[in-house]
Amino acid sequence: MDLIDAALRCDKPNPRFAYISPYYAQSKDVAWSYVKGFVGKIPGMQINESELKVTFPNNNASIRLYGADNYDRLRGIYVDGCIMDEAGDMDPRAWPEVIRPALSDRQGWCAFIGTPKGRNGFWEIWENARRKPSEWFSLCLKASETNILPDGELADARGMMSEEAYDQEYECSFDAAIVGAYYGKQLRALNDDGRICSVPWEPGLPVYTAWDLGLDDSTAVWFAQQVGREVRLIDFYETNNTALTDIARHLQNNLPYTYADHYLPHDVEIRELTTARSRKETLESLGLKPITVTPRHNVSDGIEAVRQMVPRCVFDAQKCEQGLEALRQYQREWDDKAKTFRQRPRHDWTSHASDAFRYLAMSLVAPKIARERRKPRRVGMA
Repeated sequence: MDLIDAALRCDKPNPRFAYISPYYAQSKDVAWSYVKGFVGKIPGMQINESELKVTFPNNNASIRLYGADNYDRLRGIYVDGCIMDEAGDMDPRAWPEVIRPALSDRQGWCAFIGTPKGRNGFWEIWENARRKPSEWFSLCLKASETNILPDGELADARGMMSEEAYDQEYECSFDAAIVGAYYGKQLRALNDDGRICSVPWEPGLPVYTAWDLGLDDSTAVWFAQQVGREVRLIDFYETNNTALTDIARHLQNNLPYTYADHYLPHDVEIRELTTARSRKETLESLGLKPITVTPRHNVSDGIEAVRQMVPRCVFDAQKCEQGLEALRQYQREWDDKAKTFRQRPRHDWTSHASDAFRYLAMSLVAPKIARERRKPRRVGMA
């Protein structure tokens, strides 16, 4: 209704307004029927089903639905106002890199709505709004305070859910654990121990990199140094739709590190039909050596390797902020039909950083896991 009201009142030429949720299909399921229902009785309205867009007759203003899973689609356009629904589930780059700049030309506005999912980008926006009440409006609607739901319903929900899940979904807690997260417990312990801090680069030590390569989406790279058993994560880099040559140049020309091994996934050895070369050969020809190919493994083994490695880690809070947020929110996929978590990760914006970190762990601690599995078992004889 805020979008419709703003579209009707805007006196600028060709106003544009946007509703954005984490996924395009989600925007259609959640909001499209409401938009059509609310504007359907306005004479002269144009409703475009294929573009999920409505256009008003008085000033040619439009409201369009988008998904943050393809936030680059909004790059370069102007927006007079937008709603970001479930902002905590979105790629944290969507707001500062694309949507905020889209508001500048028209000095537009944005409203953020969502369920807390830990202290992520949504939490930072919330805290910023609380610190600047003269510039932002903020509202927290806890079920225990709104009296919208009857006490019996809340009691039943509390009895059916874990304490963390209830606090997150009903009490708007940013400190509750993310349900289904793989590494939430380990990273909270790391933070409590002060191991997410400032981690200076040691020029006398080599830097190891671990990659997850994307073709049509993101490529993520972790940068680590080892001091004894301690693994120091000194940097993180993620880019979208960027050529391998440009990534290699960035690592060699824009960063001061001296590299040891570069850990890459097994599919880096697959030859491309157009060039008859593998991406491993391409990177080596660009000067990135030596490249160690992470062997094929079960994702569950990789997740266990990460859990074993994280207590040995120390993260640079600033340079690794984006990668850390991905690790915090990396979680199992939910099966809505069976009402349970599947035994595989959900593929979203957190996957690339988490997969790259898994390759690092498989290269550093997987041999230990393999040795433990080969230990003979004692068998009792009667």
